[in-house]
Amino acid sequence: MGDFDDTRNIRNMCILAHVDHGKTTLADHLIAATGGGLLHPKLAGKLRFMDFLDEEQRRAITMKSSSISLHYKDYSVNLIDSPGHMDFCSEVSTAARLSDGGLVLVDAVEGVHIQTHAVLRQAWIEKLTPCLVLNKIDRLICELKMSPMEAYNRLVKIVHEVNGIMSAYKSEKYLSDVDSIRAGPSGEGEDENLEFIEDDEEDTFQPQKGNVAFACALDGWGFTIHEFAEFYATKLGASSAALQKALWGPRYFHPKTKMITVKKFVDAGSRERPMFVQFVLEPLWQVYQSALEPDGNKGLLEKVIKSFNLNVPPRELLNKDPKAVLQSVMSRWLPLSDAILSMVVKCMPDPIAAQSFRISRLIPKREVLLDGVDSSALAEADLVRMSIEVCDSSPEAPCVAFVSKMFAVPTKLLPQRGLNGEILSNFSDENGNSESDECFLAFARIFSGVLCSGQRVFVLSALYDPLKGESMQKHIQVAELHSLYLMMGQGLKPVASAKAGNVVAIRGLGQHILKSATLSSTKTAGLSQAWHSRWPQL
Repeated sequence: MGDFDDTRNIRNMCILAHVDHGKTTLADHLIAATGGGLLHPKLAGKLRFMDFLDEEQRRAITMKSSSISLHYKDYSVNLIDSPGHMDFCSEVSTAARLSDGGLVLVDAVEGVHIQTHAVLRQAWIEKLTPCLVLNKIDRLICELKMSPMEAYNRLVKIVHEVNGIMSAYKSEKYLSDVDSIRAGPSGEGEDENLEFIEDDEEDTFQPQKGNVAFACALDGWGFTIHEFAEFYATKLGASSAALQKALWGPRYFHPKTKMITVKKFVDAGSRERPMFVQFVLEPLWQVYQSALEPDGNKGLLEKVIKSFNLNVPPRELLNKDPKAVLQSVMSRWLPLSDAILSMVVKCMPDPIAAQSFRISRLIPKREVLLDGVDSSALAEADLVRMSIEVCDSSPEAPCVAFVSKMFAVPTKLLPQRGLNGEILSNFSDENGNSESDECFLAFARIFSGVLCSGQRVFVLSALYDPLKGESMQKHIQVAELHSLYLMMGQGLKPVASAKAGNVVAIRGLGQHILKSATLSSTKTAGLSQAWHSRWPQL
């Protein structure tokens, strides 16, 4: 088993964004902070740890989805990086199907782009729980020279635009469901896959609810409103929960009365600023200006260090590069990894909750052909569905996993030692050829039961439907799983077994799977295929 046996402490998430909006840089910082020493913090954003292909490093873009297991507090976070370029949409589909939540990154300067629409749609269709990260906040200060108020208006506009996109997808689904009911015979409108939305549906992304983060991945800092609400609660004599609600939107603080008021319209000449501007953005602007401008107030940095009791080595403060000094202070004041991962564990569901919510997408209602399908097969199919819905990780549960893609790995990169430290030798491919330079691994998510090294499983192709009788036999194969690995970006960690909720790499399926398939201990499983976006969303 993995290091974390409690399924409720697992989070499976992917990073989704338009190309060059900062996915891989963000991933580097998360790995540097919680990857167990795999990446030095000073190399975060420079090494591009998840881009291990030569072509990815040369072009400085992510081309293949890859995964790594991070340990944050009591949680195991399986992070799946994905490409942002529209030419690699199938890799985004791979990442989304294996995940339960998605970090959607948007450049604060460039805003919503074509691929942002595509990844939001992918997240919506795969029923992922999304969180929003407004990245590159520093560009508003250093490049566009915006005032805090101008930056706030810019950020509000982006959040509103992204919420508008999600709202459109909800409306589209609602209208589609209504059309399905109207088109069906009378009395046959009860479909478990129909999901109606309320007229007063809330926005998907709300900073005051904690599922929106503001960041500069390049400088290693980020925050949610929660961090500032906690800090100001004592100073203002208010509860952090009340401040968290007030630190976004048209809410204004009056220092004389210590009252918070809501104003939808403010006179053009008024000096009143929303609380997010007054208590969040203005301090950030002051720190940047004091560090980067020649006549900046250098004492402000010392005040920040003292106020927050930051452990910044003196030699870093004496660096002649002001940008390096700024990064040292900001990354310790508002650590990016803490902001993002705390948001992930609070706002994204564990596999148990996620699979209950996603079940209609994972196993949609199927047409049953009565010829050749006995009642025992139907009962077994119901058991499989129930096991997936509750993410049953017991050894007795039907074992079901979804292989999202196959990928080649040089044989020399496979672990050279076994689980007990023994030296492994004579690696061979699926054809028994020990001279092969590479082998194919399956990138898989376990949805039910326990998967073990050496286990024999049914390999069900994408065309397989368990309820269509003997006509489906040609889509069934039997395979033995040679090895299981936890994916660690550029490395692999061998494990004897893995249970429901985990993401693994599997050796031994190269002969059986071309791209995607379902692995199962029973023939009555059959997960739906991942949705692929073939064209950009215009």
